[in-house]
Amino acid sequence: MPVPTEMESDQARTMALEAYADTILPGEKRWPGDRAVAGVSQGGGAVAAGALEVLRSAEGGMAPALDALADGLNAHARGYAAEAGIELDPEVPPFVSLDYAHRVQLVQRLTDRAHPEREAWVSLAMFSTIAFDAGSHTSTVEALAAGHAGLNTIGFRPPDADGLWRFGTYSYGRQLARPHPDTTPSGSPA
Repeated sequence: MPVPTEMESDQARTMALEAYADTILPGEKRWPGDRAVAGVSQGGGAVAAGALEVLRSAEGGMAPALDALADGLNAHARGYAAEAGIELDPEVPPFVSLDYAHRVQLVQRLTDRAHPEREAWVSLAMFSTIAFDAGSHTSTVEALAAGHAGLNTIGFRPPDADGLWRFGTYSYGRQLARPHPDTTPSGSPA
């Protein structure tokens, strides 16, 4: 078997990380032959919401560990497949080769309290969730304008026409405090 090129290794790692993010917050396939996204849900999941962009961002601090995590995930998938008697497809990374139900079982093992690598796998899951819930890799206004899968799913309201958020009704159904008397009309303290 030929040694994979750096590009092939990068693509395999990306696919494995996408498959992990999709296991945490599943979405629909991006195209008919998409193998990383299992396609068990309608609408966009963590991958469509930008999980890889969030993971790779310098601000998150996970970027330096991603190659090792992807390689580790594939190693765990090979072990899981051997234990379960699953024949892996050599055309895709081992974790991607697992069907969704087996991906879930493996992720449950990796995030179990007793697993020695738990913190790394939980961190990877949390970043997938952050991408979906907040679109933290881009501005909220831009994310909403682009139809961000997570923000749309959770019903995040777009800003007013001037780009600011105002809430005509109080979120708790009542005013909790009166504004300070020196507050300017824009809401800033004087």
